[in-house]
Amino acid sequence: MSTIFDILAERRIGEAVARGELDDLPGAGQPLLFEDEPFVTPEQRMVNRVLKNAGFTPREVLLRKEVAELRRRVEETQPGERREQLKKELVFLLIQVAGNRGA
Repeated sequence: MSTIFDILAERRIGEAVARGELDDLPGAGQPLLFEDEPFVTPEQRMVNRVLKNAGFTPREVLLRKEVAELRRRVEETQPGERREQLKKELVFLLIQVAGNRGA
């Protein structure tokens, strides 16, 4: 539920955007970079950065990408034997993702 302060803030931001007051801000048009990990220790943050820079992708991330792709394929496939096979593959991957969390 929005408070009066939320509503006023949104209105003022909208008006500033309409007037073009926010057009020339540094980084305008660039994607936001969220590199802060507030719930991770500084040591773990450093390890994560080293792994990321080395191109390492955690297994869970790879599995989640596969799950998303399989879900898309299931939705696009007509009902039948092939769709049922894709659903079985999806269940298998979901079990792997769930098992990977406990590791």
